[in-house]
Amino acid sequence: MKQLLWLFAIIVTGCLACKDGLKADLKAEQKIMSDTANFTTVKWIDSSVNFGSIKMGEKIQIKFRCQNVGNKPLIIASVRPGCGCTVASYTKQPIAVGDEGLITADFDSNKSHNGTIAKYIIVTTNTKIPDTNILFSGEVTGGTSNDKIAIPHEPNMPKPLKKS
Repeated sequence: MKQLLWLFAIIVTGCLACKDGLKADLKAEQKIMSDTANFTTVKWIDSSVNFGSIKMGEKIQIKFRCQNVGNKPLIIASVRPGCGCTVASYTKQPIAVGDEGLITADFDSNKSHNGTIAKYIIVTTNTKIPDTNILFSGEVTGGTSNDKIAIPHEPNMPKPLKKS
């Protein structure tokens, strides 16, 4: 019984530590977004990508490039994929004026479905309009049904924002 209590205590401590890390990340993001003196301008080189066609079960990596065309360092504060079939990573260091940053989306068709898909990722940066939707689309073939269209269906999905 004591071992079970110790295990429970360790799990609770771990969960609380993760929660604190998320709070710290959110506070850092809010600080960056409220620092209007350091806003810059981003140009999306790849804001929409069509990957063509893949077979059900395949994984694909999609890359989105952006360029800092402002006069302050560009900071990508966060990236949030719109679904569980996509995992995104991004340039964590400030992007110097004139340089490019990269957002990489790893799409797993096993976690999606057949047919035409259209997915989005919300990117938060230190720009006047902080949130930008970047999009990727394509065709997933080879499963049981090929007539389903996957348009982002979240009820509160934000509308695409103008490019900064």
